[in-house]
Amino acid sequence: MEIVENTLDTPIDDFLARPLFCFLAQSSAAGPRVSPLWFRWEDEQVWLVAMEDGRSYPDRVREFPDCALAVVDFDPKSGAVEHVGMRGTATLEPYDADRAGRLLREYLGPDRDEWDERFRGLDGDGYGLVRFDPETVVARDQSYAGSLRT
Repeated sequence: MEIVENTLDTPIDDFLARPLFCFLAQSSAAGPRVSPLWFRWEDEQVWLVAMEDGRSYPDRVREFPDCALAVVDFDPKSGAVEHVGMRGTATLEPYDADRAGRLLREYLGPDRDEWDERFRGLDGDGYGLVRFDPETVVARDQSYAGSLRT
């Protein structure tokens, strides 16, 4: 993984540990597509839970593995803008309940019994994981002087 640029005040690993959305940009036969998804940064890879039935991004991973991925943390009141953009390759991997559980806990909390019902029973039946391997990374602090008032 080549870090092309990094102007963040925080380490990239710490930034990517925040429960933010990533945006997975992919090619398709019908043109470019983008999917906002929860993610987990682990072992210098981005991991995504993939519902294989009814979602098109897992099929695009199979057909067009070259992807881009962006994560943005933005506060319009303060003007804080931090961005990590990556280019790399994605693969569809078998469902790993432990890895998926770590990902989901970041967004839903530690108590599975309190999770929204849609996420409590995920398993290998109809689910997989997308593994995104970044080749290049650009991390930028693009903050500005915020002017919005409460």
